[in-house]
Amino acid sequence: MKINTIIRNIFSLNLIFLLSLSAFSGERVIVIMKDQQSFRAAHQAYRSKGAFAFRSLGLKSKSGIPQIDGKIESTLENLNALIVTAKDDAEIAKLGQDPSIAYVEKEIFHQAPRPVSGWLSTPAPSHINLSVMSASENQGLGLKTPWGIAAVKAPQAWGASNHGEGARVLVLDTGIDLRQPSLKVNFEQGRDFTEEGGGDGSDFSDTIGHGTHVSGTIAAAMTEGGFTGVAPQAKLLMGRVCSGRGCSNVAVAEGINWGISNKVDVISMSLGGSVSTPAEKDAVAKAIRAGVTVVAASGNDGSNKVSYPAALQDVIAVGAVDENSKRAAFSQYGDELTIVAPGVNVISTVPLGTGREALVNIMVGDSVETVNSATFQGAREVLNGETNVLIDVGFGKTEDFSKKDLKGKFALVSRGENSFSEKVKNAITAGATGVVVYNNAPGLAQGALTADGSTLPIAVFMIEREMGQKLVQSLNSGIEVKANLKTLAVDFASYQGTSMATPHLAGVVALIKAANKSLKPKQVRDILIKTAIKLGPNLNNEYGAGLVDAEAAVKAAIDAR
Repeated sequence: MKINTIIRNIFSLNLIFLLSLSAFSGERVIVIMKDQQSFRAAHQAYRSKGAFAFRSLGLKSKSGIPQIDGKIESTLENLNALIVTAKDDAEIAKLGQDPSIAYVEKEIFHQAPRPVSGWLSTPAPSHINLSVMSASENQGLGLKTPWGIAAVKAPQAWGASNHGEGARVLVLDTGIDLRQPSLKVNFEQGRDFTEEGGGDGSDFSDTIGHGTHVSGTIAAAMTEGGFTGVAPQAKLLMGRVCSGRGCSNVAVAEGINWGISNKVDVISMSLGGSVSTPAEKDAVAKAIRAGVTVVAASGNDGSNKVSYPAALQDVIAVGAVDENSKRAAFSQYGDELTIVAPGVNVISTVPLGTGREALVNIMVGDSVETVNSATFQGAREVLNGETNVLIDVGFGKTEDFSKKDLKGKFALVSRGENSFSEKVKNAITAGATGVVVYNNAPGLAQGALTADGSTLPIAVFMIEREMGQKLVQSLNSGIEVKANLKTLAVDFASYQGTSMATPHLAGVVALIKAANKSLKPKQVRDILIKTAIKLGPNLNNEYGAGLVDAEAAVKAAIDAR
């Protein structure tokens, strides 16, 4: 192509750039070109002259539309797209009228991913020695093999897939904490696509915790205690596309483009929302056409409509089941749901010292017993431990506290009849320093006591029903009962959500690709559907094809060679 033709194509973009970056203030947009010829012209100019490639040309496009001020931040060669900072809405509108541009999309932010329950971005206080904590109190809390690894039959698939060696998974999420030893082993590279990481793409650290948890489920290397990811020898890449503001459509498109360039085997996205933008749809479709399997979470509002990008065509939409292979109440379902995986009480890695676990010791007479327990987000943390007597206050209603001295003591409360928040509020009013709730059903429950992330001035822990009932009997017999409550800052944590189910599936895809690298995304999807363990009743497609089966899927992948 002649140079004059190239220049005319460049002019048609209508992007005249300012001489001074400090004088420029605008809005980020994705510009999708109609054809490769127009994109290549812009891309070539950007590569040779940088962000202000068009600022000195001084001409209008052939369409006659006035030129605009703007700056090219990057070009996405796999998507035929430019990331542009435009001056204002009027200039964005002018871009959209240009005949060489398919559409212009403003930057928007989807809600940042977070689990249904679990702690996010809660750093250990400065006086906590993380190395000591990791070597002592972490033992037995997060280092055992998570239940989901066995549920998807990953160990049975490791031999035939060489533990996922050779497969490469790109996680688009909140970042990753490489101080985690089991993640650092398999980490290949990372990049920041948000505007909060310093600007040069090098800061892909995880300040939220979600991305580190997801990464551990996919490909954490096996520890001595047995903790492992689904594909413990696969390689991890991290694209930080979500920050405190949420997940930007611009960042997601950039991350997908990066994954295509790096020829990854699978992109895992435990993120999304009720809508998907044209640029995101285009990026996902082009990734799949390029041979990348795309896996995404179905969503956590429990409705019969799968969220995006999971609901997009050819994306593997993943719902969540519990330890009994029953659909988690929060897991979205519907026609677009492909498959399900473990998503309840999933233990995985978190940034060092940000996990929170409970330690409760009960003292009845001369006996001391450590009991199963959980703590609540929004409760006061007791990192140094506190011991006090327990006072039975029934269900924790206002009248239950009357004529009882709770000042400086712990309230023993039964779950049920009123909300946790009401029980805790009444305990605070009564002057209690802690609340021990015993469940009214088998097992334990977790959750948040405050909706705004604030912290209440009281410690709140839960113990199991049987233990609580025994303590009430002892107290009714006049026996003094004490409890020692302690909050542990740990490096592993239990979360639940379809965000936790998705990395199980991504890990299985890594095992499949390690067993047969030649498989295309459609073939991978078909294998997963064909080999899934049927669950039901499934009248509303609540389970998709069923529970993912790594053993059967890897065997089918090998047979397809």
